[in-house]
Amino acid sequence: MKKVSFAEFGGPDVLRLIDAEEPHAGPGQVRIAVRAAGVNPVDWRIREGQVLGAHPVELPAGVGLDAAGVVDEVGEGVGGVAVGDRVFGEGADTYAEFAVLSAWARMPEGLTFEEAAGYPSVVETALRVIDEVGVRPGQTLLVSGASGGVGSAVLQIARERGIAVIGTAGAANQDYLRGLGALATTYGEGWVERVRRLGRVDAALDLAGSGVLRELIELTGDPRKVISIADLGAPDLGVRFSGVAGSVPDALAEAARLISQGKLHIPVEKSYTLAEAAAAHVDSRAGHTRGRRVIVP
Repeated sequence: MKKVSFAEFGGPDVLRLIDAEEPHAGPGQVRIAVRAAGVNPVDWRIREGQVLGAHPVELPAGVGLDAAGVVDEVGEGVGGVAVGDRVFGEGADTYAEFAVLSAWARMPEGLTFEEAAGYPSVVETALRVIDEVGVRPGQTLLVSGASGGVGSAVLQIARERGIAVIGTAGAANQDYLRGLGALATTYGEGWVERVRRLGRVDAALDLAGSGVLRELIELTGDPRKVISIADLGAPDLGVRFSGVAGSVPDALAEAARLISQGKLHIPVEKSYTLAEAAAAHVDSRAGHTRGRRVIVP
């Protein structure tokens, strides 16, 4: 089978499309024929060799955590799923023609494989950081870097919970944020005052790692009311860095519920082939994403 791999840490040029042995489902796992794989910032962070304790790497390594596809192998002890089922979930080395998933859920009706592949890690992260930051119904959450996959999920999940949201993003994505129910403003010079004019901020999330933690602390009045998923220096300012996943099966079940009820939709901005994985990483690292990017084998 074809698979994206890297033998050393570095830039996107270390990615190689190789012929590899097919993986097989172990106990508690399923194998899928991958129809699409989600592109997440954690993918290129791991490839660069950034310190991510939740994702230890042994070289050479594959790439990718999220995928959607068709079950073609069911591991020992697994029930409730059969060969031929369409599922989305999280596993390992998903930039490939076949991948093993350790957590999965049935794809909601009407969802394409490309769309489904964009949800697993994104929704788990969104649910986790909303809970960790402690924002409650009736309060206002500021989301810095709100137009990407996690931001798109945070805005919709927070609104569904009765939490008001303010989102920052580039000028081209202002209408997109408003369409998700957020008060929107651009980043750049004067952004703190623009946020203040939109209302009080009770809690804040840093999703882009763009060096705004001091301003988020200023706006909330307390570093304990700020969570970052993108700035490894956050603890130096008293801000919690959230990088360890919670329950992925629970997150997938919640994603399926929200999608089925029409309360969650994350668009796919662009699809790439396996051979274009390096370009996908370049684009993901550059930011300014509206929704998700996916790999289609």
